[in-house]
Amino acid sequence: MATMRLDRFFSSQEILSRKEVKEAVRKKEITVNGQIANKIEMQIDPQTAQVCYKGQAVLYEPFIYLMMNKPQGVVCATEDKIHKTVLDLVPKELFRSDLFPAGRLDKDTVGFVLLTNDGDFAHRILSPKSHVSKRYEVRIDGRITAQEEELLRQGITLADGYVCKPCTLTLIDDCENPVYEIILIEGKYHQIKRMFGSVGRGVLFLKRTHIGGVELDKNLPECRCRKMMHKEIDQILCK
Repeated sequence: MATMRLDRFFSSQEILSRKEVKEAVRKKEITVNGQIANKIEMQIDPQTAQVCYKGQAVLYEPFIYLMMNKPQGVVCATEDKIHKTVLDLVPKELFRSDLFPAGRLDKDTVGFVLLTNDGDFAHRILSPKSHVSKRYEVRIDGRITAQEEELLRQGITLADGYVCKPCTLTLIDDCENPVYEIILIEGKYHQIKRMFGSVGRGVLFLKRTHIGGVELDKNLPECRCRKMMHKEIDQILCK
């Protein structure tokens, strides 16, 4: 890997600003491979250099992948002048200025949102060619017939003429306002709401539970996020 300046190394990890690195070097608080760093311009290999700040090792992570349990009322955007965004929920120790949501949920939809700064990975999971599935739980305002269920599974035509791709639809709570599990391999604007709207039903609650082969951590509270494990990142692309 190409080398980078010491101050860039720290600022890229959102640990210290370049001004703070200069001050830390002056105070002899940074070592590289056991030697005290004497200038912020020194070039290091971020993958192999052993960098310490105040005696603590600093690991280089060029990319970060976060699993978030999004609550209602929060928008999947990097900034919004009216509503709180998913980035506003990221704690300081995990925050990177280049984070963005890889895919979107509606403001009133809850559940699994993936945040990353890896543009290539985001493109792979969002590309229609990848067919990365998204699984949801949806509660609707009344029962639908078996025939209507089959129309949804086969790929229903929306009001604007768009023909949805076939999906998996499973009834998981047969009550007055039934709950379905639905698995899509596409993500059109308000798609699930529009699909059920095509059979005369409104959506009362919608939660994304899986992206690809990864399930939303059941121990992750709403509004919280955590780093994803390497095996989870690989499983995202499982169909």
